[in-house]
This record gives sequence, structure tokens and C-alpha cells, in this order.
Amino acid sequence: MEERQDKDIFERMRAGEPIRKDDAEYGKFGEVVSRTIRLCVEMNVSATDLDQVRKQLSEIIGTGIDDSTTIFPPFYTNFGQFIRLGKNVFINHACSFLDIGGITIEDNVQIGPRVNITSENHPLDPADRTTLLLEPVVIKRNAWIGAGATILPGVTVGENSIIAAGAVVSRDVPPNTIVAGIPAKVVKSI
Repeated sequence: MEERQDKDIFERMRAGEPIRKDDAEYGKFGEVVSRTIRLCVEMNVSATDLDQVRKQLSEIIGTGIDDSTTIFPPFYTNFGQFIRLGKNVFINHACSFLDIGGITIEDNVQIGPRVNITSENHPLDPADRTTLLLEPVVIKRNAWIGAGATILPGVTVGENSIIAAGAVVSRDVPPNTIVAGIPAKVVKSI
């Protein structure tokens, strides 16, 4: 228990520990969320070219985005600071990244429009439903995520894999495969 008290809320979040609304440091988390909402709205309304989007999203996530990466607005995130984007990444219009549990997008990944990636969930127990359960999502190099796909907490999408449009991915995707459906299942090796 002492070790937990030594970590601030952001270190505990990075470690994947559950976050409860009655956490003594929940206000710090809320401040980041409020800032992120404001900056996302500003970016989606005011960015008129790709360089501006990269610059404003870099401010949201707290690290520079490589010039080879392209993000088409609108783009939505609730936290932002646990998103990591590689080089030569393409993110199409109207994607939503709920990154409190962490989202890593490696190099050469293509993400279609309206893709939802979430790294957070809630307990099944109604008495504890407001607690955040955090599990990172990792999209490996050269993956392609089709339009309208949803990737759920804890999923790793393997290198070179393809997620079909509209798929709901609740389990890891092996490298060099195509998955489709709800829930997504391997339909082909590539």
C-alpha cells in the first residue's frame, strides 16, 4: 500500500491501476481532461492545414509528431497525453482515441475514417461502475485499420495486419492476418 501512495495518479494510470472517482488526486486527472477537451475543440475548429493539426495535436499529447504523419480533423481524444504516434502514420477524419490506458501507433500504420480506439473500460459491478479500468492498445507497424472499426482495451494489432471496416476487435490480432466481423475473427493470412 505504501508503494501506491508514493506514485501520483498519472504514474498509477501508466501502470494500469484502476482509477476511482474518490481518488485523492482525481482532480489532477480532471484538469488534464478539461485542457484536452478545450485544445481538441480549438484544433478541430481552427486548424486549416496539416502542419497546424500536427502542431496542435503535439501540444495535446505532449510530444512532437513527425512531419511524415498525417491527421485529418476532426480528431477526438479525452486525455491525449498517453497517445504515442510513430512515423508515416495516416489517421483519417473523425477518429476517436480514448487513451487513458495508453494508445501506441507504430510506424506506417493507416487508420480509416471514424475508427474508435479505446484503452479504458469499467467494472461489471454496478456499485463500482465509475471506476476506470485501463489496458493499453498497441497497433504494430504497417497495420491497416478499416473505416468504422472499433478496437477495445488491451488489444495488440500485429504487424502488417488488416482490420476490416466495421470490425469490433476485442482480442489480439496475429501479425500478417486479416480480421473481420463482430467480434472480429481471422478470415485470412497475408
